[in-house]
This record gives sequence, C-alpha cells and structure tokens, in this order.
Amino acid sequence: MKIFKNISILLITALIFTACSNDDDNNPEPVEEQEVITTLTATLTPVGGGKTITLESKDLDGNGPNTPVITVSGPLEANTTYNASLELLNETESPAESINEEIEEKDDDHQFFYQITNNLATLNYADFDSNNKPLGLEFSLTTTTVTGSGFLTITLRHEPNKNASGVSDGNIENAGGETDIQAVFSISVQ
Repeated sequence: MKIFKNISILLITALIFTACSNDDDNNPEPVEEQEVITTLTATLTPVGGGKTITLESKDLDGNGPNTPVITVSGPLEANTTYNASLELLNETESPAESINEEIEEKDDDHQFFYQITNNLATLNYADFDSNNKPLGLEFSLTTTTVTGSGFLTITLRHEPNKNASGVSDGNIENAGGETDIQAVFSISVQ
C-alpha cells in the first residue's frame, strides 16, 4: 500500500509539472530570416546607344572568409546618362534565388544608397516604394565632364528611416537600419 501511495504521489507531481510547463517553449515565435545575398550586379545602359557597362560583386561563401570578387566591364563615357538596374541573387541555392522579388515585396523596409567619389557622376532614383520614398533597384547615373578614376559604393539598407533628413535624397548618414550588402566598385570615366 505504501508503494502504491508513493507511485500515486509521483504521478500527480509529474502531471502538475507537465500541466504548468511553458507552452512558449514548444511554440517559439517564428524568426524572420535575413536574405542571403551573394551576388549584386548593376547593369548600366547608355541612353541613346553605346556600350553597356556591368558592375558585379560576387561573394559565393556569403560573409565567409573569402573576399568578394569585384568586376567592372569597362570605363564609363564622360557626359553620358545611363539607365541602370540592379539584380541581387542568392547563389547558395540551386537554382540561384532572385532577391529582387523579396525587396520589391518589402519595399518600405529597403533602400539602396549610392556614393560616388571625385564628382564623377550624379545619381537619381527611378523606382519608389508604396509610400513614394526611394527604393533604388532602378536608377539613372549621369557622368560629368570630369574624367578620371574613383569609387562607386552601392549599399542596401534594411529598415532605414526613410523620413530622416536627407535619406530621400540618397544620403546614407541618417538612414540607420542594417546593411544587407555593400559593394565598392573602382570605376573610371573617359
């Protein structure tokens, strides 16, 4: 009888602890995964004809130990306007997954920023989010009469403050948010 009483107490205790367990441990909140971007390609097509220029940053190991491979297909022409578009891929998937669709679906949460050194060119956004704020998958780049070399930095920010001072004009300083990808291209204008 004593054994039966001890087993009953153990079973009741086990049931109480099971009934009081935290259901949150069994049903955790889903974590939204950040997109993996291995490849950024900018295609610049001169208005009125001419040679299309391609800029590509490829980092197939993600944020691994290898540095991205950066390629630029040629120099830009001075005093020329280029219509430009970006393609972003996750090439760790097979076939490669386009990240553009996700950026377009969550356009309020993303913005591309462009920085050019040495006054070689100016940029204007050509696409906008649902609140008419810049997105930047499409843009125009107009080279000046200045020739020489410099850098074009393309940065994608996740959840920037698009209402902060200068952000709608492409100023990254007040944008905040997290950098999803940043690529620095050595460019020249002839």
